[in-house]
Amino acid sequence: MISLAGRDILHSWGKFVFTGVGLGLLIGVTLTMAGVYRGMVDDAKVLLDNSGADLWVVQQDTLGPYAEPSSLYDDVYRTIRGMPGVDRAANITYLTMQVRQGERDVRAMVVGVVPGGPGEPGQPGYLIAGRQITRSHYEAVADVATGFKLGERIQIRRNHYAVVGLTRRMVSSGGDPMVFIPLKDAQEAQFLKDNDAIAQQRRRTAGNPAFNRPGTPGLLDAVLASQSINPYINSVLVQVKPGFSPEEVAKPIRRWKRLQVYTRVQMEEILIGKLIATAAKQIGMFLVILAIVSAAIVAFIIYTLTLGKIREIAVLKLIGTRNRTIAGMIMQQALGLGLIGFVVGKISATFWAPIFPKYVLLEPGDALLGFAGVFVICALASVLAIRAALKVDPAEAIGG
Repeated sequence: MISLAGRDILHSWGKFVFTGVGLGLLIGVTLTMAGVYRGMVDDAKVLLDNSGADLWVVQQDTLGPYAEPSSLYDDVYRTIRGMPGVDRAANITYLTMQVRQGERDVRAMVVGVVPGGPGEPGQPGYLIAGRQITRSHYEAVADVATGFKLGERIQIRRNHYAVVGLTRRMVSSGGDPMVFIPLKDAQEAQFLKDNDAIAQQRRRTAGNPAFNRPGTPGLLDAVLASQSINPYINSVLVQVKPGFSPEEVAKPIRRWKRLQVYTRVQMEEILIGKLIATAAKQIGMFLVILAIVSAAIVAFIIYTLTLGKIREIAVLKLIGTRNRTIAGMIMQQALGLGLIGFVVGKISATFWAPIFPKYVLLEPGDALLGFAGVFVICALASVLAIRAALKVDPAEAIGG
C-alpha cells in the first residue's frame, strides 16, 4: 500500500508538490492569523506589565484608561497615596496620535509620566540606551519600534522633544509603540485647543458681564489664566504595599473616593474580553474560512488525481486488491499533501512573522493544533475521492 501511494505521487510529483506549496501558503496565513491574535493578547499583557501598577484608578463608571476615555483631576493622587496599603501612586495620561520626526509621521501612544527614576508607576521599566526623563519639559523616551534614535528631535503637537532614552517592547494594546514624555507636556498635548478656539473662548469670557462687575478686580484675569491650565489626567497608577492584596486596597478607594478601581485581573479581562474581542471574532472567522478553503483544495486535487487513474484502480480491483488498500492509498496521498503543506506553511509563517506589521506570536501549541487540524482536514477531504474510487467497476480495466 505504501509503495502504491509513493509510486503514484512520483508519477505526478509536479502537480502534487505545487499543490502542496499552494496549500502551505494558505496554512502559513492561517498560522499567522492565529499568531496575530496571540500577539494582541501578549500586547495587552505587556501593556499592563509595563505600567508597573497593581491598581488602576479611573473615572467612575468607565472602563478607562485603555478601553474608554477617563478624566480625573491631577490632585487625586495625593489623597489616594494616603489610603491604607498604598505604597506608590502616580498620575498618567495616554494619547494615541501621530508623532512627527522630520518628514515622516509615526503612529504611537504618547504616555505622560511624572519625571523620575525606574520603579515609579508608569515609567519605562528598563532602557536599552540613554536615560530616563528627568526634566519637566521637552524630553522623551521612545520604543525602538518607532525608529527614533537617541538625540533626535520629534514633534508632538506644537512642541519639540529630544529623545533621551530608548526602550523595547513598550506597546499599546493595539501594538502601537510608546513615546514617554513629561506629564505636564502630555496634559497640554491631550487637552490643548487650537489658537482660534482659545481666542474665541477668551472673547466670550471677557464679554461676560459677570466678570466685569464693579468690586471684582482681577477676577477676569484669574479666569483667563485658569483656562490655560489643564488639570486633568486619565488614570492614577497605584502600587500596593507588601502584605496587602490589591482588592483589599481597592475597596476603600471605591467607597470613600467615589472612583472606579481595577485590579490586574480585572484590567486584563477588560483588555482581552472587551477591547480586542471583536478582532478575535474576526480572526476566528478568517480561520474558519481558510480551513474550508484548504479542505476544498485538498479534496479537489485528490479527487482529480483519483479520476485520472480510474483505469489503474480498476486493474487493482481486477487482480484482487482490497478496497481497504485502495482507500488507504488515497488517504496516504491526502495526508502526504497535508504534510508538505504544513511544512511549507510553518516555514513561511516563521519567515514573514518578524516583518509583519503587527506583532505575531507563534506558539508551539498553536503549531501542534495546526498540524493535527491539517491532518484531520486532509483525511476528511479524501473521503470524496475514496468514494469515487470504490465505485469503479473492475470491468473498466478490460473495456477501456
